Amino acid sequence: MKAEILWAWRRLNANYWFYPALSAVGALLLAWLCIWVDRSGHASWMEGAAWLAPARPEGASTMLQVIAGSMIAVASTVFSITIVAVSYASGNYGPRLLVNFMEDRGNQFSLATFIGTFVFALTVLRSVRAPDEVSAIDVAGDPLPGFVPQLSLLVAFVLMGFSVAVLVYFLNHVPSAIRITKVIEGIGSRLLRAVEATYPREGSNDEPEERPRGKPLLASEAGYVQLIDFGDLERLARKNALELSLSVRTGDFVHTGLPLLEYTGGDGASDGEDDLRDCFTLGFSRTPEQDPQFLIDELVEIGMRALSPGINDPFTAITALHWLGAATAQIGSRYLIKDICNEDAEDCPVYPLPDDFEHYVQRGFGTIRSAVATSPVAARVMLQVLCSAATTLQSADRRKVLLDEARSLREQALIALDGPDRRAVEEQFDELLPKFRQAGPIPD
Repeated sequence: MKAEILWAWRRLNANYWFYPALSAVGALLLAWLCIWVDRSGHASWMEGAAWLAPARPEGASTMLQVIAGSMIAVASTVFSITIVAVSYASGNYGPRLLVNFMEDRGNQFSLATFIGTFVFALTVLRSVRAPDEVSAIDVAGDPLPGFVPQLSLLVAFVLMGFSVAVLVYFLNHVPSAIRITKVIEGIGSRLLRAVEATYPREGSNDEPEERPRGKPLLASEAGYVQLIDFGDLERLARKNALELSLSVRTGDFVHTGLPLLEYTGGDGASDGEDDLRDCFTLGFSRTPEQDPQFLIDELVEIGMRALSPGINDPFTAITALHWLGAATAQIGSRYLIKDICNEDAEDCPVYPLPDDFEHYVQRGFGTIRSAVATSPVAARVMLQVLCSAATTLQSADRRKVLLDEARSLREQALIALDGPDRRAVEEQFDELLPKFRQAGPIPD
């Protein structure tokens, strides 16, 4: 249940409308509070303040109308700019990056500020009345006199000044956010954090632990596995004396009839199968939560697009390769078995599907290799990145995986290139080959 609540909160945060809606509600409550303070007389001291010229009904009404009108116009402009930036980014960098821009806190915060200021000004405007306006009545049925909420006007003025500062920030933030180096840095940093969270233990053992086999729990619908509630799986397994062996990872696509897990033990009844299925959240798309491979795919997509003949931007691909190398080095230093129960493995009744280092290398460098092989500069950089990652690893088997990938790149580049470019790649490989073995011998 805790994981489901956390998942719902993350999905809510990812919606572009959430913070603007929250800001609108907050501004409405703030406006009511400020009007109440003005009506109760607690702000009467402002009438005689020398540093603050009290506003009159006509001036107050005009100012609030200007603030409300300008804020809704700016909010519309901000939304239009955001949509244009999102369209540009998804078209040039890949449609999977659409989620990254919709989740951007800078865009959400800017729109929320303008919407909140608009709601505040509009709410306060409703309370302003000239002395000759007696159409409004109080709760006792008596006509209300003219009213100018001085404190509310001061707060509206402060919000307007803050909104101007946010507008300047937004105009600087949008072009900065769509710079390709900034986009790749955001994905790469998030990938490093995801690897650390998914595999918290350091180690280099790729040998999968023995997993119990049992009755399969079949999926009842189709979709991508967006979240696995390991906490609830552990609770159900301990409650019913079960052992659960997962058959899917987060990010896998399943449909009706495919197994989600296998379970053994208990009394053999299947009454709890629905509870086990509820631990798997399925959706129409993959998400980066619990799925580092999704972020690897984003880096690979950017790199392959950059190396396509229509774009031909090897330096963008080089940046993506550098972040792939950093992530590969971090993955290579981790024990690639999820620590579900935060305890000894033999005491944990939930066995996740094991990962292996070679799978991650093939998903990243193996996928982008064919495109890199056509670019002499990108091919040389990828060889250097593989070598740099290998020198940080203690496991000879994992360093061999990186060396084999370097050999595959060399072989493919010799087919795609010719002349001086081909000789440059060969020389780069020969120069780096001894460095792969600096940390120790590599098995044949």
